[in-house]
Amino acid sequence: MTTSERISVARDAARAGAHVAADSFRTKLAIEQKDAKTDVVTQADRDAQTAVIKSIRETFPEDAIVGEEEDALKVVPEDDTVWVIDPIDGTNNYVRGTRTWATVVGVVRDGVVTAGVITLPALNDNYWTDGESAYRNGTPVSVSETTDPEAGVVTPTMWWDFDSRNQYGNACQAIVDRFGDLRRIGSAQAALASVADGSLDAVITNLRTKPWDTLAGVAMVRAAGGTVTDLHGDTFRHDSIGLIASNGLIHSNALSAAQSIDHPDADQR
Repeated sequence: MTTSERISVARDAARAGAHVAADSFRTKLAIEQKDAKTDVVTQADRDAQTAVIKSIRETFPEDAIVGEEEDALKVVPEDDTVWVIDPIDGTNNYVRGTRTWATVVGVVRDGVVTAGVITLPALNDNYWTDGESAYRNGTPVSVSETTDPEAGVVTPTMWWDFDSRNQYGNACQAIVDRFGDLRRIGSAQAALASVADGSLDAVITNLRTKPWDTLAGVAMVRAAGGTVTDLHGDTFRHDSIGLIASNGLIHSNALSAAQSIDHPDADQR
């Protein structure tokens, strides 16, 4: 199938999952912890993932699917076409009634993300990209034109475990030392979509991210004219360490901030 046909399937699948998740939003939820106190899951996550997978399987019954919850692969294969999904990205926001959470479907071909959908139903925003252009609610979007770091708005993304919480403090310090303002979004995919549409100027982390937390958003930023690299400044892949996504114009500053997280006394120019 063509990319446009896969995008159509991805949009339908994200819509199906988002509908299931939205039905339980701001209702009484049974919340379970995973590996950490802030790493939580609900039945809504599982039900939404089931809906996403069912929707994809109607057209692509044999394709591999990588996803956060139990009934999906956890590693992106290096060949063939793979679907990478997250039924609720930003579950901590979701369980607290905060509207910034997303249902996400990405398309990866031979290890490279080519397209993606990020649906934020509580905000009535639907982002998608075919790998060439990025759209929000059907209107093309592009990254910001901010060139002055001191006017930039940047977010630290992902979450640092308690045994490395000093790195979160370092990340925040690195941002406020270099940029005009800091945001904490609580959903990595929503943050990446915000870089794509210009409402954020950059997203940084020094951590190895999960593919379902990032790949659709990475495709979105690139299609919107931005730059996405790993901690070494090389092209970001699904198995990279570190994620720096920016409008491209302040990327060197964002990369410097990410690189200083483990070394907070590093040169901050």
